[in-house]
Amino acid sequence: MSPKASGVKQVARNKKAYHDYFILEKFEAGIELFGTEVKSIRQGTINLKDAFCTVKNGELFVRGFHISPYEKGNIFNRDPMRPKRLLMHKKEILRLYGRIKQDGLALIPLSVYFKDSRVKLELGLAKGKKLHDKRETAAQKDSQREMDRQKRERNV
Repeated sequence: MSPKASGVKQVARNKKAYHDYFILEKFEAGIELFGTEVKSIRQGTINLKDAFCTVKNGELFVRGFHISPYEKGNIFNRDPMRPKRLLMHKKEILRLYGRIKQDGLALIPLSVYFKDSRVKLELGLAKGKKLHDKRETAAQKDSQREMDRQKRERNV
């Protein structure tokens, strides 16, 4: 038996991203973290709501990603809002950078999860929704919910 834990364990999702953006493509990236940050993520004390990604000097960073300080970390805790470097292949980063600059898209963190004991971040290449798009999405969800409710009432 291997010492590594296997499988995928979801830690947090960015529901606001699905409300505010059309997600065109999804990518997986590793995150460069310190030990106390990983322990804090294991406890689930993170916030992705206002996070976004930037490319600087050919490196990908996530900003606005809040990891609460680990309560037993004392002097080893880092700034909760520090920019965290994402780990992806250079070709992927440059391709994403081109799409962001050319098409006016955004890179938004969608979820954080553990994959074989490593912290991974799911990124979405996203296009912003207008107000009428948000209303249309909400109307579709309401109609789907109503149809599901009708089905349940007929079957029971």
